[in-house]
Parts: sequence; C-alpha cells; structure tokens
Amino acid sequence: MGKLTARQAATLAPGKYNDGAGLWLAVSKTGARKWVLRVVLRGKRREMGLGAFPGTSLMEARAKAVRARSQVAEGIDPVEARHRVEATVPTFTMAAAAYIRSRRHEWANRKHARQWVSTLKCYARPVIGPEPVDAIGTEHVLAVLKPIWLSKTETAKRVQGRIENILDFAAARQWRGPVNPARWRGHLDKLLSSPTKLKRQRNGGTTRHHPAMPYTLAPDFMVELRARDSVSALAIEFLILTATRTGEALGATWSEIDPDARVWTIPAARMKAGREHRVPLSAAALEVLERLPRVAGNDHLFVGARHGRPLSNMALLQLMRGMGYGVGGERGDYVPHGFRSSFRDWAGEVSAFPANVAEAALAHVIGDKTEAAYARGTLFAKRARMMQEWADWCGKGTEDNVRAIRGTAQDDVSGSG
Repeated sequence: MGKLTARQAATLAPGKYNDGAGLWLAVSKTGARKWVLRVVLRGKRREMGLGAFPGTSLMEARAKAVRARSQVAEGIDPVEARHRVEATVPTFTMAAAAYIRSRRHEWANRKHARQWVSTLKCYARPVIGPEPVDAIGTEHVLAVLKPIWLSKTETAKRVQGRIENILDFAAARQWRGPVNPARWRGHLDKLLSSPTKLKRQRNGGTTRHHPAMPYTLAPDFMVELRARDSVSALAIEFLILTATRTGEALGATWSEIDPDARVWTIPAARMKAGREHRVPLSAAALEVLERLPRVAGNDHLFVGARHGRPLSNMALLQLMRGMGYGVGGERGDYVPHGFRSSFRDWAGEVSAFPANVAEAALAHVIGDKTEAAYARGTLFAKRARMMQEWADWCGKGTEDNVRAIRGTAQDDVSGSG
C-alpha cells in the first residue's frame, strides 16, 4: 500500500497501516484510530504517539512526523522534547480549568458555571482534552462539533463559543499562537451550516420566538397584575416596563440602580451580548422599586426563598399560569420573556420612534461599529422618552376591560355563548 488517503484513514479496518517514513496509523478493534511514528535514535527504535484521528488529521500527523524526524536528525529525542514542552504548555482540559477559574466570579449565577463545565466535559474533553493547547487545530475543533452540529445545534454553538474563548485565553497567556481555529466568523462559518438556517428548517421554515402577548392586551394585563400583591407580580411588571430579558430582571441588584439619575445599569457579565446596558427607568418602573421590600444580606431587587438568591424564573411562569397564561393556558400561551416582543411590536406599530431606538432599548447588537458608537452617544435620551411612553401605554388599562376579558375567557372554557 502506498501513502494513505484521508478516506482510508477514516475507513480502514482494524490493523496497522504504513504511510511511509515511519508514520503508521493504528486502528483498534473498537475502531479507535491513532497515529504512531517510529524512528531510530542512536541505534535504538523509538515510538511516539502523534494524536488520535480525526482530531489529528492525516496532514497534521505528517507535519508532526516531519518535525519529529528533524529533531532525530539533530540528535534530539522527540519524546523527551515533547515532555519538556508539555511541562510548560497545558492541555486543553488544564487551560479550560484555568479559564473557568479566571472568569467564574464574573458569571451571573452558579448554573452558568456548571453549564460551562458540563458541556466541555461531555463534548470537548473526550476529543481534545489531553491535547496540548498549542497543538489544537481546525480539524480538532471540527471533530468536537461535527457529531452534534446537526442534532444538537444550539448546544454545539455554545461549545464552539466556549472553545473559542479558551483558545483566545491560551493565546493571551502565550501558550499558543494568536490564530484561533475555533473562530466562527470568517472561519468555521465557511465549514459548518448556519445555526440560524438549521433552526429555521427544523421549525418548518420559520423562526420560533417566545409566545408574546399582543401589545393591545398589555394595558389590561397590567391592571390585573397590579391587583396582585406579590414579589413575582412586581418582577413581571418591572420586566415589562424595562423590556429586559427575564434573567436580567431577576438578577438585578440595588447596587445597579441609580434612582436619582433614573437609570439601571446592567453589567456586561449579565448581558447576553456581553456589553454593559443602561436602562432608563420610567416613573412606573421607579414606583415598582419603591414597593419592593429590602432584605438584609440580599442585594437583589426580587428576593427569592433561598438565602442570598433572587427569585426564580419558575415563580414568574407559575404566576402567569395562575392567571390563565402559559403552555395550554385558556387565555393564551404567553410567557414573561415574550413581553420583549410585545414591546417591539408596540414600538414599530404605535410609537413614532425610529427602529434603531427600539433595537437599542432591547440591547440588540448593532453591526456597524460607527453606528454602534453613535447609538451609545445619542440614543439614551430618546430611549428614556420611549420607555416613558411604553409605561404610559401599559398603564392605560381599566378594571372594566379586565372584567370583560375574564368573562370572555370563562365563556370560552365553559362552552357557553
């Protein structure tokens, strides 16, 4: 057999196959494949592993073999040389652990940290965990992602982003070069299907969003909500008035609030886009804050049952279920997070504000850097006026309308008419 091909490397039956110049592919009975280089140094034969296939591709194995043979020609034992390098360059698993330790204090909650550990442990560590972080290339990253890219696209995209962050961290620590093989834009996006398109295909050609209450119903929903005396009700009201994500609202702390400036500053670590977001507070939002209880030892606005922890997302879902909303609800399948869409629809159909003001209010990333800088400098005053108008809209409901809505819902459930 001559030199191996990439297809042969992927499909050959169990056995040992020579690629030439001492490079062999060993295929076990289980189908596991690894590269082995045989060299002769000072009259003695030496064998060294060059990585597992497909994490180490045929081309990468050949490149490693060339470097090792060059060392032998200079009288250097390539196995000992690699051990010396590995003593200073960590494996991917070690680099990942160092990265997580360095960032853990910035993450909003323990769940986020656990997700980082669990996804890397499940998908990345078995493939690239033992690899020196400076030896990881595009084929290694693809070997992690391809098996789950189509079946678990959202998870795979998170894994890709986490590997990218770890390799950037490793480059900053000078453990590897600056080129990141896990970079999405301009690199992996040319090699893997678009996650957005895959999601749209699975959803029958449309993108699914959180079920959103029509903005026309928001005023009367607010009347009904304000009749409930609970922290959960206040949390939903604050979430609606600020058009923020559920996690951002529930994670809010008193130290983030400046009541005099009427601003809530959400730190970058708690934002989806990783950028600090300043939210102008309407008069109604400030009234919510005034009604909230303050609990010693807990800086959260919406205090949960567990010591030092905020209210859970489930508490908001349960409140809306009790009002007849949610999955299978007789009054609609609307959920708390959907109010962002309610706000966006209102902004586009009722308000006179430009689309970029609404997008800034929702903390959506503006692509062009110049436009983004302009937005940061000029849109806050407009957003403040917009959020006040949104609060005024939400506050115009009447008790009579609420009673009418309840009556209609009851008629639908009972079947009377």
